[in-house]
Amino acid sequence: MQGCNSFCTSIDTSMQLSAQQIESYEEQGFLVLPQIFAAEELAAFNARFLALVNGRAALSGNMKIMQDVMVVKGAVEPQSPVHAVNKLLCLEKDPELFAFARHSKLITAVKCLLGDELYSLSSNVFNKPPGVDSRHPLHQDLRYFTLRPAQKIIGVWTAILPALRSTGCLAVIPGSHKRGLLEHESPDWEFVNHGFFGVREVDVELRVHVELQPGDTLLFHPLLIHGSGRNRSDQFRRSISVHYAAASCTSPKGPWHNKPNIYRIT
Repeated sequence: MQGCNSFCTSIDTSMQLSAQQIESYEEQGFLVLPQIFAAEELAAFNARFLALVNGRAALSGNMKIMQDVMVVKGAVEPQSPVHAVNKLLCLEKDPELFAFARHSKLITAVKCLLGDELYSLSSNVFNKPPGVDSRHPLHQDLRYFTLRPAQKIIGVWTAILPALRSTGCLAVIPGSHKRGLLEHESPDWEFVNHGFFGVREVDVELRVHVELQPGDTLLFHPLLIHGSGRNRSDQFRRSISVHYAAASCTSPKGPWHNKPNIYRIT
């Protein structure tokens, strides 16, 4: 593993998960940790995101801005550059945004579930503007990863702005991570963002909507079925997210620790 991309971080013992929290995560497939991030930290993430998408700062590394499909297809005319954005991908080379993935409280909690050697796999700022469809079908993130075992991967999603039913918060199906990786397909919707697939057969009545206030963080298993609905408000829903994997994970494609956009978190 020498020569890999690497970041050092510290441990915050106040964020050690309890046995009850770990048991809840293992049983339900997700865990909400309230108010991990302070208001000033969220404001810094938000300001940096706005600077990048408004062209006031240069993109770095493999960072990409993904526009909403309705904007790409000309179905809506965005009020501003921010109204056009679905997500900002690959934050690893941006120190201000990737500070999220290296946050001591977050790392402490994740290590309680995955162990001490962590790697970040992917990172995004999700932006759900008003005025576009913006739904994300119910899916499992493991569909997008070759690493195994699943229980040694975890997704982390933190609200920058309020994530409410009205703004299209995440919905999860508790316990669905125990069903294994299910078949996915493209949803039969008029507007579907690139790369968005959904579980073929799923009972939507089992959904639980996870409303989060700014700073609240959702930890979730990569097999947990989850998605989000439309933003029916006149406000933005915005969040920042990263996936982690334990160093012990393996891939059928061979060594993975030195791949682009994968960073060791020590």
